[in-house]
Amino acid sequence: MRPKFANKKIGVDSPRTEEWIYGLNPVLEAMIGGRGVKAVYLSPGRHEKIVQIKREAEVLGIPVESADSSFFDSRFPKGHQGVAARVLQRGYVDIEDLLVIPLERKEVPLFVALDLIEDPRNFGAMLRSADASGVHGVVIQSHRSATLGPEVSKSSAGAVEYVPVAVVPNIKHAIRRMKEEGITVVGAEADAHTLLWDADLTVPLCIVIGSESQGMRRTVREHCDVVAGLPMKGRINSLNASVAAGIILFEILRQRFTKKLT
Repeated sequence: MRPKFANKKIGVDSPRTEEWIYGLNPVLEAMIGGRGVKAVYLSPGRHEKIVQIKREAEVLGIPVESADSSFFDSRFPKGHQGVAARVLQRGYVDIEDLLVIPLERKEVPLFVALDLIEDPRNFGAMLRSADASGVHGVVIQSHRSATLGPEVSKSSAGAVEYVPVAVVPNIKHAIRRMKEEGITVVGAEADAHTLLWDADLTVPLCIVIGSESQGMRRTVREHCDVVAGLPMKGRINSLNASVAAGIILFEILRQRFTKKLT
């Protein structure tokens, strides 16, 4: 069973109020992951996951309400799939809680720090890649950053329920704290002189991903031990932030898997 972080300590002094989430995977994973689901709303459908959602809701004693298309179309963006739920807001964890996770699992630490990622769809996509690649936690800054919410949940396909997220006032402070624990900080930058696969990614790592428009801030870059990039052969010299993050995380996974085999 995957660890559940939905009920962990909440950061930035915010109470856990209710919110809506929508989509097949986000609603199903919210129930499986232990988030406080108050009610589920479904349109008529025979999708396999609709049946699974009904079954899970019955086991957990969660009310299920029928709703028509106007209910969903008036409340949610396209892609709601006729499924929604009222849930408790996703909780954040403390940075110190993140640091103990790889110790508890007896794994080499792997964290991601997001330097002012503002698009919730990018944030959600990164959480999906983080879950798939075994990231122990993600750190975001409390201002000028996308935060956890319905659009992030949808974009993550429910992975938001399994990747712990810490919020800090300043991302540089989190980087310094990780370095105190012997974690190497690698900044991702398109025009870096070092190629990603020339770097040793089998050591304890924190990967820093810069904002969609500006990349890493200079002051954040200065705190990195290594700045590495991906080779580009096309005319466009950069990738979408979430795409780049996914490539980087799976290169780390590849190197670590290869090392285990040798």
